[in-house]
Amino acid sequence: MTEILVLYYSRTGGTAEMARQIARGVAEVKGMTARLRTVPPISTVCEAVAADIPATGPPYASLDDLRECAGLALGSPTRFGNMAAPLKHFLDSTGGLWLAGALAGKPAAVFTSASALHGGHESTLISMMLPLLHHGMLLVGVPFTEAALNATRSGGTPYGPSHWSGPDSSATLSVEEKQLCRALGRRLADVARRLCSA
Repeated sequence: MTEILVLYYSRTGGTAEMARQIARGVAEVKGMTARLRTVPPISTVCEAVAADIPATGPPYASLDDLRECAGLALGSPTRFGNMAAPLKHFLDSTGGLWLAGALAGKPAAVFTSASALHGGHESTLISMMLPLLHHGMLLVGVPFTEAALNATRSGGTPYGPSHWSGPDSSATLSVEEKQLCRALGRRLADVARRLCSA
């Protein structure tokens, strides 16, 4: 099986649920599987505030996870129109992979969750694309041929799926948000599979 790394940070569960839906989409492509990983929270007092191994959920990501993957789906909640600090902190540690060109030519996609409808979904997605472009990754989005992109009344963009969690930070995705996450997972996995077999 060829693996897609689904790497995310989540505080209230919305981004984590999106990651699970994307992983389901990946698994719908023959010969492909998803590797779910997260990153620990950080603080300004010290580098990391979490234990080395999370108590629940997927393990923390390592540089080997990035090196070994055939493709990457990267997710973060929106923080003032940008990715959350823990994910940025992890990406800032990937200089060695950049020097080696370890991610160049691999497909990548991004996803986000925000509590405000106009809270910076698209700018967050674009900000997550920038380090991936520096790594030489090939960006995959959600085309408007996906019916859910035209039907959604909450999250969803052509840059990547998004989830509107509302002021109560609900982790419950709308039907269209789930469809867009799974569609992205399938599309990313299909591109990775084609590239691997070329």
